[in-house]
Formats: sequence, C-alpha cells, structure tokens
Amino acid sequence: MKSDRLLSILLLLQTRGLVPATELAERLDVSVRTIYRDVEALSASGVPVYAERGRHGGIALLPGFRTDVTGLTADESRALFVLAAQGAHAALGLDEALGSALRKVMAALPEPHRPAAELTSRRILVDPDRWLRGPAPAVDLGTLHDAVFADRRLRLRYRHSGARTPRTYTVDPYGLVAKAGVWYLVADHRGTPRLYRADRIRRATVTGERVRRRAGVELADAWEVLRRQVEDRPAGLRVRARVHTSRLDLFVRLHGGRLTAGPEPAGEWTLVELAFPDVRHTRSLLAFGPDLEVLDPPEARAELARRAAAVVELYGADVSPASDGAPG
Repeated sequence: MKSDRLLSILLLLQTRGLVPATELAERLDVSVRTIYRDVEALSASGVPVYAERGRHGGIALLPGFRTDVTGLTADESRALFVLAAQGAHAALGLDEALGSALRKVMAALPEPHRPAAELTSRRILVDPDRWLRGPAPAVDLGTLHDAVFADRRLRLRYRHSGARTPRTYTVDPYGLVAKAGVWYLVADHRGTPRLYRADRIRRATVTGERVRRRAGVELADAWEVLRRQVEDRPAGLRVRARVHTSRLDLFVRLHGGRLTAGPEPAGEWTLVELAFPDVRHTRSLLAFGPDLEVLDPPEARAELARRAAAVVELYGADVSPASDGAPG
C-alpha cells in the first residue's frame, strides 16, 4: 500500500502545490510522521520534493517538475471524474474524451486485469434518473462550464419556481453539481451561497470580471452547506395518512423522501406520516384516489376535499349514472 500512498502524495502535490502535512495525513488516513517518512522516500527516489516548516508551511514539489503518470489529457481527466454520473460527460461535451480516456486506461492495465475490467463495463450500468419522471428539459451547460473553468463571474437571467418572470443576478460560481440527473450551478450571490437549477436559467453571460469566491471555500464546502439547507428545512405541515397496501411500493417511490417515520402495516392499509412545506403541497396525494386517505390534520383533509370537488365539478357532467361507466 505504500507505493499507492506515495503516488497519491505525488499527484496531490502536483495538483495543489504546497499542501500542509496535516492535510495529507488526513486525506490518506495516516499520521503526520508517516507523511514525512514518505516525503523522504520520494526524495530518495529522485523526486524533487521538500518540506517548508512553520505556520504556513507544508510539502511541495520544486517549481516546474511534472510527471505524466497516465498520459491523459486535461479533458480526459475531467471525464474520468464524472464517470459516476452516467450521462454527465455528455452534458459537458466530454463524450469523445471519455471514450479515449477509457481506452488508455484499459491499455495501461496489466493483461490479467483487462477481462475483469471489460466485463465490469458490460455488467454495471448507472442510471441516475428517478422512475416516472417526465422528459428532462434541454440544458445548455456550455456557458456555465466556460465560466467555472475560466474563473469568471456570471450574469444570469433566472426564473424561480412558481415565478412568472425571471430575475437578473451576477454570481460567483464555484462549480456544477449533478444531483439525481438534474444539473445545478453552485455560486455565491453577494457573498452568500446559492443554488441555481440549470434548466431554469433563461440566459447566462460570462463577464470579464474574475470570480470573487470566499477565501478557503471549495465547491464541496459550498454544496454541503446548500444540501443541508434543503434537507434540513423544517416541515411546515405534518400529515398522517393511510395507503392501501397494494399501492404502498409506488407510494414510497414517489413520496419516500417526505416520510418522517417507517410505514406501519394495519391490515389492508398501511399508516404513514409525511412532512410537507404547506397544505397546498398535499394536493399531490390526490393522484392515489381512494387508495389513500389523509387522516389529519383537518386543514389537509379540507384542502383535498376542495380540490376533489373541483375535479368532480369539471368532469361530473360527463358521467351517466345509469350507464355505470359503460358506453351507451
């Protein structure tokens, strides 16, 4: 494992420049003393690596030293980092780079390992899209991609959910995130982290100004803050309902993210508890018709009764009581 660790240190230094020994130790799950021993081993093997002592010190390579471990180009390397999200490379225009990178990786593998690697590519498929989603709107990530890698500010025309007209923002991008098949731009607006769904961006323009990110904040840090804001958002309404057990699987697929407790079987029915932002969002439960009944709170029952009555009023005139739904 030491050879793997030495290679990891070399690649981190080549990518990051000066890196504190404590950070290397944390990333590689070893002690700081082990890191310094590894640095001595790299130096003894001819790698021009050195340690800077002091508060702002760390480990670094001599300026100008580079090692090409894989032979990959910059685009191919980026393509490898988005392999986990099937289709993400296509959205970023890295299809050809991905194919080229995989061919190089396959050629670099020892002969005994190649059949297993080839079989894995045929037997494992990652599809990030959820079931029963409509067709995803077309998203042009080109301008966002350019701003992210050029470290330039972006001017956006962005339409928020439920808004009729878009608004204009000048933002400082950290990067792009693909979450469950949906692309988001993570950026600061006036120094505050914000999340912009790519398919709601009506227009994006790269400005000539350099990006103004908060010191020490990386994409992963900003994403973690925003992700927690969404997931830890307090629910405005708690709903208790019963679902016909025959429809429970579909119900969980569609509303599993709203469940606040595990379903409780009760004969032909299953009791569930859900959290909604407000009473209007409970309308989605009407899709289950008589196979789902909201038990409380009363305002949720009243809201569904009003919506159901509106549906009956809309279609009721088309129903003939004598025909029982059969053609007359």
